Amino acid sequence: MAALFAFFCGVIFGLGLIVSGMANPAKVLGFLDLAGPWDPSLALVMGGAVAVAAPGFAWLRRRRASLSGEPLHWPSATRIDWRLAAGSVAFGAGWGLAGFCPGPALVAAAAGGREALVFVAAMAVGMALFSAIRYFKSPS
Repeated sequence: MAALFAFFCGVIFGLGLIVSGMANPAKVLGFLDLAGPWDPSLALVMGGAVAVAAPGFAWLRRRRASLSGEPLHWPSATRIDWRLAAGSVAFGAGWGLAGFCPGPALVAAAAGGREALVFVAAMAVGMALFSAIRYFKSPS
């Protein structure tokens, strides 16, 4: 049941990305281009998402389990360290260069976008490299 609910939420998220235009890298790059013809629609989509999600997160914070009965796992890290900062810089650079972040890239790739397929492939290689480095660095 939890997998079905997760799938349903993913479909809703993907449809929201398509309807809002956020699976279109030109729209995202238009938001990030402050010197050119700036497109504020991404800020409106983000603001709307925060306004919808914030009450739900506040309500969930008071619960021990999700509506489907699955335990809730909240982040325990509260420190800003070099790994978080480096990851944020890498994410921002990739977003600014390609106009994609992971969710919209997967939606655009599923729709057959070539640029998105290249981005998703590069993202998968990056995740595999990170996992390999982490695996070989951790003590056995």
